[in-house]
Amino acid sequence: MTHTGEPFIAGESCLLLDHRRRRHLVTLNEGAVFQFDRGVIPHDELIGLPEGATIYSSKESPVIAIRPRLADYVLHMKRGAAVLYPKDAGPIITWGDIAPGNTVLEAGTGSGALTMALSRAVGRTGRVVTVERRDDHAVHARRLIEAFSGMTPDNIEFRSGDVVDVVPDVSPDRIVLDLPEPWLVVDAAAAHLEGGGVFVCYLPTVPQVQQVREALDQSRAFIEIETFEVMMRGWTIDGPSVRPDHRMIGHTGFITVGRKRLPKPAQGSM
Repeated sequence: MTHTGEPFIAGESCLLLDHRRRRHLVTLNEGAVFQFDRGVIPHDELIGLPEGATIYSSKESPVIAIRPRLADYVLHMKRGAAVLYPKDAGPIITWGDIAPGNTVLEAGTGSGALTMALSRAVGRTGRVVTVERRDDHAVHARRLIEAFSGMTPDNIEFRSGDVVDVVPDVSPDRIVLDLPEPWLVVDAAAAHLEGGGVFVCYLPTVPQVQQVREALDQSRAFIEIETFEVMMRGWTIDGPSVRPDHRMIGHTGFITVGRKRLPKPAQGSM
């Protein structure tokens, strides 16, 4: 993977910022062109250009070329399944306590947005096993991940099928679920997570949250269970004019987190 500031190479993603602050995400290919209302820019002129440089279109309109951050890429990439917003990915990683060296079991892969974030979090010494039931979603996610990174990171392993069947084989440190029915995975998580392991799920509706909370409580295998959502509001700052944006990213989903506890010893056994 190239580093910040290095020249662009063919096959990687490039984010173009035009004079109206619009963002255009392109994958650089030799011989291709980028076309917008202010003219045309050949990809060959972008390839080899240092990151952060300004280039002019055929209509002399300035465009700045930078590499997309993961948040930029997730919000502008061509999605297949619904994408998990960057504002939720950060808290999932933080409250899920996902760190370098962890083995994380994720389901479903979806468009791969959370998969990429998890891959970065676990680092080269960690492992992300991502499970997707739908083959078309898995194929699309792999393409999106490769387009962002230039390759599939070595720490990502793709699997097809039901995540419940994968849990015993992987023995993960963390389980992260973006599934309609995560409560079906609770028993497997209770059986195969080590003590202190973390169960995280992301759900859009209250009835789903109620059902997964009931499953976690009934298992008696999890402690410190909590559910929360994250709101994000930008601000407009233009000289002395400072005000909150009229629009904000409000509810997208609920995050539920729980930690695995070991069974209580029988009274009198210690």
